[in-house]
Amino acid sequence: MIGWTLQQWQAAYRSGDLTPVQAMKQLAMHLHDSERALWIHLLDESSLVAQAGALTDPSLPLYGIPFAVKDNIDVAGIPTTAACPAFAYTPEEDATVVRLLREAGAIVVGKTNLDQFATGLVGVRSPYGEVPNPFNPDYVSGGSSSGSGTAVSLGLVPFTLGTDTAGSGRVPASFTNTVGLKPTRGAISTKGVVPACRTLDCVSVFALNIDDAQTIYEIAGQFDEHDAYSRPAPARQASGLPARPKLGIPNVLPWFGDAQAKALWEQQLESIQAIADLVPLDTMVLEDAAALLYQGPWVAERFTVTESLLQTQPDAVLPVIRNILEPAADLKAADSFRAQYQLAELKREADALLSQVDALLLPTTPGIYTRAAVSDDPITLNSQLGTWTNFVNLLDLCALALPGGFRADGLPAGVTLVGDAWQDHALAEFGRRWQQHQPWQAGATGQALPAPAHRAANDDGSDFITVAVVGAHLTGMPLNSQLTERNAVLLEATHTAPRYRLYALANTVPPKPGLIRNPKDGGDSIPIELWQMPVEHFGSFVGLIPAPLGIGSLETVDGRWVKGFICEPWAIDDATDITALGGWRNYIAKLKQEGAL
Repeated sequence: MIGWTLQQWQAAYRSGDLTPVQAMKQLAMHLHDSERALWIHLLDESSLVAQAGALTDPSLPLYGIPFAVKDNIDVAGIPTTAACPAFAYTPEEDATVVRLLREAGAIVVGKTNLDQFATGLVGVRSPYGEVPNPFNPDYVSGGSSSGSGTAVSLGLVPFTLGTDTAGSGRVPASFTNTVGLKPTRGAISTKGVVPACRTLDCVSVFALNIDDAQTIYEIAGQFDEHDAYSRPAPARQASGLPARPKLGIPNVLPWFGDAQAKALWEQQLESIQAIADLVPLDTMVLEDAAALLYQGPWVAERFTVTESLLQTQPDAVLPVIRNILEPAADLKAADSFRAQYQLAELKREADALLSQVDALLLPTTPGIYTRAAVSDDPITLNSQLGTWTNFVNLLDLCALALPGGFRADGLPAGVTLVGDAWQDHALAEFGRRWQQHQPWQAGATGQALPAPAHRAANDDGSDFITVAVVGAHLTGMPLNSQLTERNAVLLEATHTAPRYRLYALANTVPPKPGLIRNPKDGGDSIPIELWQMPVEHFGSFVGLIPAPLGIGSLETVDGRWVKGFICEPWAIDDATDITALGGWRNYIAKLKQEGAL
């Protein structure tokens, strides 16, 4: 079970070879043999078995799945410390995100270590010990969610919860070879989370692969009326990036002397060009926004959490944290307004920058440091790690940190996709393409990950379904109104996988094509459009489709599976093979040129 993904846990339970109670008894041994600095609170076997024994519904989506929680997120009955013993309190109820996951059948195994008060990107600022990097203990594991990222990397649990204000859900992912999902601000409730900067904080998810991170996001991403900063998701969200997206990359990158980080980034750019177009951009506006995070109102926000403690027990707060927070006591209200005015201007510039591309592709960090180096220069090195993370929440963006291969010294490094707010599903869909193109191992376990699952239309539980059209329903074609009348939205133009042939069916009005997969004489990539339709209108749309056509599953050129038009094979006996013409539009143009239309 070490290094298992959600899919592997679920398969073990379905097979009947394992029950949650048996699993928790086995897992307890591994947990208690693990690095102690990972944990602030680790539950014993009896507590794990009690949770497992209380489960009665095997159909729950997270039935019997173990997970860990960063110790600035409340779990009922377990002290929340934020890595400061003097601050500790014992909550009577779960944080909203924990409650949703437990209601889905998940089992809490413990609370993970962190940089104190979630202030730091290094993972060494804790009185409970420094969390060593799972690939080389001389190096930092990243913070502030150090324990959460490392617990997943070691395969102890398939997912954990972290938080992310300035990169705390992404930097540990880079240093532990895991996925770090930093959702749109407000998508996951922060009720029951000790604030760092309440206006910016996000609950993040660490997992071994994208499918698992997305599963947790879909369960936990619920609007919470009891959280003033919770935001309802918009009615329409893009489900994917274009077939070959334009990804913006910085035209100037500071590496702070880390030649291995630079070399691996350049290697990854060469690889990713097989599935995306890279667009160099002047990203100075992002760096300017990042510099604001430890100025003005946002440091003052952090100060509000610890103000009483700093006044009454200053020694309870680590010196490096005090050095960051105490200057906020001298800030004036005018300083805060000036910083917010500056951020508004930078936000406008950043929006214009992102409008040029489909998403940004960035190195998660400009390098990695030894624990000794961070001890010698804690402020400068920590700041450098936030070069490509600090601006994301300030500018109301979402991000997905992905494994980016290994350096020459064997340490992992990561890449991060950054998109506009509520582009979470689109980033994840492209992340699956990246994992298919360049598979990565399961954290630090050395085990290969299962290939990403093909996700057909609407299997993400959303209120929309993606439909591929190939002929008379294309934009500008006679039946396109059947889509638009049902509030369908064009997502992208792409192609099928090179395993299809296209036929002009006989005696159809208006003319209609038939798409057939894998005929004996080979296939080709056929142009299609992907449309996103509200599920409530899908039934009436399907009811308009005449035989021999129907709706089935189509494979796109980049490996996705979507619902789309298919044709019964018998209908091609008197049809015309038009595959060589390169799509339905070209066929219609040919008919018009010949005067047949």
